[in-house]
Formats: sequence, C-alpha cells, structure tokens
Amino acid sequence: MSSINYTDKIPNNVNLSEDKTLQRALEHWQPNYLQWWNDMGPNGSNQMDVYLRTAVSTTPDGWAHFGHVKMPDYRWGIFLAQAENDRKINFGEEKGRAAWQDVPGEHRANLRRIIVTQGDTEPASVEQQRHLGLTAPSQYDMRNLFQINVEEGRHLWAMVYLLHKYFGRDGREEAEALLHRNSGDQDNPRILEAFNEETPDWLAFYMFTYFTDRDGKFQLNALAESGFDPLSRTCRFMLTEEAHHMFVGESGVARVIQRTVDVMRQHGVEDPAQVRALGVIDLQTIQRYLNFHFSVTVDLFGADQSSNAATFYSSGLKGRYEETKRDDDHLLKGQHYRILEIADGKLQEREVPMLNSLNEVLRDDFIRDSIAGIGRWNRVIEKAGLPFRLSAPNKAFNRHIGGFAGHRVSPDGRVLSEAEWAANERNWLPSEEDRAYVASLMGRVIEPGKMANWIAPPPVGINKQPIDFEYVRFN
Repeated sequence: MSSINYTDKIPNNVNLSEDKTLQRALEHWQPNYLQWWNDMGPNGSNQMDVYLRTAVSTTPDGWAHFGHVKMPDYRWGIFLAQAENDRKINFGEEKGRAAWQDVPGEHRANLRRIIVTQGDTEPASVEQQRHLGLTAPSQYDMRNLFQINVEEGRHLWAMVYLLHKYFGRDGREEAEALLHRNSGDQDNPRILEAFNEETPDWLAFYMFTYFTDRDGKFQLNALAESGFDPLSRTCRFMLTEEAHHMFVGESGVARVIQRTVDVMRQHGVEDPAQVRALGVIDLQTIQRYLNFHFSVTVDLFGADQSSNAATFYSSGLKGRYEETKRDDDHLLKGQHYRILEIADGKLQEREVPMLNSLNEVLRDDFIRDSIAGIGRWNRVIEKAGLPFRLSAPNKAFNRHIGGFAGHRVSPDGRVLSEAEWAANERNWLPSEEDRAYVASLMGRVIEPGKMANWIAPPPVGINKQPIDFEYVRFN
C-alpha cells in the first residue's frame, strides 16, 4: 500500500498524518490486517452493505455515524478519549504523581504484556463468531453481529497503535503476532483459554456477549485507571463501544426467553421435551448455557491470588474497577479481602492480603453486575407467570484456573466427588444433545422484519429505524 490518507481512511485524534514513523509501521501492518479480516472475519460477508455505526471522532456528534458500509471498507479509527489536564496517578506507590505520557522503562515489559493480552482478545472474538452470519435469526441480529465484529477490529487497532507508537521493534513484532495467533488453533492459539472456545450457535453468542464482553467492561475499566495515560485514554473510548456488545447479549437472551415463555403459555406446556417439540429453546437449556459461559468467563479474571496483579497495582499500571470512587487509601498495604477456597471438603472463606487478591476483587465486581442482568431475564419469566428462575452458579463451579482448578463443585456450592460430578454434569452444562438441538434451530432469516421461530423480535430498531428496515443488503 503506497500511501494512505489518514484523515479519510483511518479517522483518528492522534495526529497520524504528522507521525512518519508510525505511518510507515501502519502501512506495513494494515494490508496484513485486511488479509486477516478476509481470511478470518465474518464468513461470506465482504460484498454485503451493512448498516453500521462508525466513529469519526470522540465528540458526542462524532462517535456514532450510521450508514450502509461494506465491512472491508469500514473506517477502523484510532481514538483516545479527551485528555484530562494535569491527570495524576490515583493508586499504588506512584499515587499523586503526574500520569505518564511515555512508557516508564522499569514498567515497559509489564505494560507490553497487559496491552498484548487485551489486544489478543479482540480478533479472537471475531474468529470465534465468523460463521454466525450464516445462521442469523434476522437481519437485525446479523447487523448487530457485524457491528460487534468491526468494533472488535477497531479495538485491535487501538492496541496495535499503542504497540507501534510506544514499544518500537518489540511492539511491531507483537502487533504482527496478534494476526498470526488464531482462536482454537492447535499450534498457535489465542492467549486466554475462553477465546479458544467455539461460539457454535446464537444462544452461545448472546451468552458470550453478555458475560465475556462484560469481562471486557471490567478489564477495560481497570486499565482506564492506568497511570500510563495513552492506555487509559484508549480504554476509556473503547468502553463507549463495549456497552453495545453487552446490550446485544442481554437483549438477545431476553428475546430468546420471551419467545420460549410465549410459546409455553400459548400451548400450556412446561416439560422441556414438549417445549422443544414446539421449536423453541427450553429454559433448562438456557440455564445450562448460562452456567457454561458464566464459569468460563469467571476464569478470565485469573488466579484468586496473584503477585502479578499486586505488582500491576502497586506500579500504577492497572487499578480496580471505579478506583477513584473507592473510599480507602488506594495503596492497600495492610488491607485484607475474603476469598473462597476449599478446606475440609467444603467451601470456606479466608482473609488474605488485598493486594494479592485484586483479581478476586474484580471477579466479584463482575459477578454482582452479571447477577443484576440475570434478574432482568427472570422478570420476563415471572411476567409470564411461570415458576422457573435462572440463577448464576457458584463462582467455584466448573473452574479451570486458580484454587478451584481440579476440584468439582456443584452450581449451589457443594464440593463433589468425581462420581457425583459425572452423574450430574449433563444437568448443569450443555450436553452434546443440547448443542445439537440448538444447532438444529439455526437457519438464516434474511427477509427484513422476519424473525426465526425461536426468538422474539426486539422492541425497537437501531438508530430509530423500524424493525423491518433493510439492515443488511445482500449484493
């Protein structure tokens, strides 16, 4: 690519047109990115015109421009939230000092690790979802999928900008590696295990965007507190887009539930087999999908006790969720936090130094937020007059990272033997039969305003458009 008009091609507020070194780096990286998108992005979508929201600035009138766009032509921009005058570091041993505008040498390796790990999740989710457009339950949903995909691509650009701008040759090599790892690849998988799981159907997609994108919300909020100001500002702008991803998940699951309970009431059935015979997803299967995605996402926060988390905090690199709203000294030395562990064959709480349990602090913030949304799903069921209720499993359930790895714990928090787990696993996690049934419902619906039988229509359209608006044009 010989030259790029950086104002037109890549909307930005980081003075790309004036940074020749960065221009050369991005000129090399962009065609590789587009090749990755062509190979690993949404399957069969390149010629579709999709009604997408594009950010062209960070001002209220600039970050949400709507129009039909071919996704390979999407304007992946690079934006940092507006700078705060005289911003200070708000936690850790550097508390009260001026935020860093460049990478401090002593924190270079840790900052690069943080940025690469966050950056790796963005293309991974696109890869996990690349086949879903072929089975979209409506044009509305297909458009939402593609909106999430292009925004995850933009979030990758955001992290690659930081790597190229601030980390020299190491950063350029890491930026290339972000395109070479692939979700689920046996030889070169994504860094975090949850991003190597398949997203085989739309119920899994809605659960992923509700739970796993919610992990993104909490991780980005923690990074938005960073003393490295470019990272903080980058994450603050990313959060404006992350909200839509969680909306797609929460509203998607609510619509699946709404359709199910409508059919159950209409036909006077509650038995899962009878519900399935009517072509909708029974509430018990929805609970098992919830259990799986909740537990996989809870693992993303890392080990219960972590010296790395303590180092990142004390160094001013990564704070807590809503750090500045917390009423403590923001140093945490001598403070404690109660974590859950298995002792004497049951779950018990134990006090540990808070600095070493910051992963657990963030995990508990995430769990509280997740449970609130599950309550909103239950109101749909309650309104239908049905006794069933969804619930979050215990945070020790189905864990593969931290102190609970290798242990068997039921959704209600009982420590089990392997035999007890084996006897009940299919009641708690999606079985092959569950996944096969849900897969049997998946079929692309492309007529504007029409919905697949297993999902209710949304209450409103996108950007004040009607439900039967042509959100995707198939060229």
